[in-house]
Amino acid sequence: MRAALIARQRQYEIRDHLREREAAEQALRRAHDILESQVEQRTAALRLLSARLMRVQDEERRRIARELHDSLGQYLAAAKINLDVLATEQHDPAIYLREAQSLIDRAIADTRTLSHLLHPPLLDEAGFGTAAKWYVEGFGKRSKITTILDIPPTLHRLPSEIELALFRILQESLTNVHRHSQAKKVEVSLALEGDKVTLVVEDHGKGIPREVLERFAKSSTNVGVGLAGMRERAKELGGTLNVDSGKKGTRLTVVIPIRAADDSRDKEKSEVEASAHADEAHPSVIPNQSAA
Repeated sequence: MRAALIARQRQYEIRDHLREREAAEQALRRAHDILESQVEQRTAALRLLSARLMRVQDEERRRIARELHDSLGQYLAAAKINLDVLATEQHDPAIYLREAQSLIDRAIADTRTLSHLLHPPLLDEAGFGTAAKWYVEGFGKRSKITTILDIPPTLHRLPSEIELALFRILQESLTNVHRHSQAKKVEVSLALEGDKVTLVVEDHGKGIPREVLERFAKSSTNVGVGLAGMRERAKELGGTLNVDSGKKGTRLTVVIPIRAADDSRDKEKSEVEASAHADEAHPSVIPNQSAA
């Protein structure tokens, strides 16, 4: 009798062990399926973002080509016509010269504007504060949207990668305001709080649809390259980007830690210096070609 009880108890133990093992295998399969699904989603998101970035790049190239053709090309062509007329006409050349001078002045101004929009030299020379003032003032004139800028008057220079990221985010956010918000007014502010810098762009337009915001909060996909690109710029520097939107408008907030950017820059500098020292310690041997 005792042997039978022991045998039955052993059977129960084996059964429980098999059930636990089966449950563990099922949990492992579920975890594997979830992980595989997440990898597929992330891969699809990356492919989608890459494709959109290429389309945006192509669109930007087309826009620049169109600007060059429609403005600079036309001004220079008209100036050349006037100069050709001067070469053959026997009349007073002053009229043609004045018109040619005016056309060339316009071409120079358009070239400077186009160059500054691609990468403003003020950003390198004077920092984000000055570059932001220049860009916001020009944006207000071009878009006819009332634009208010609030920047600390004693703003010091920030790490170059932070200044560039803030400026590109400012550019993209104001472009989105102009294209989508139908706003009459937009407010831009920058604040330094401890070791963090915060950029806020707030418009008083129609807002972003809720489903778009939900997709952006969940995966940053299917929301356009602009928002996803701005978030990636912030994340690269250890920062965050949040978007709040409703019927009264949209508020975009970017927070970037200054110390993290400094550490990243120091690490990159150290890696470059270490690589340079390694090259000095183990110089490459270049064959003497003159002996060949």
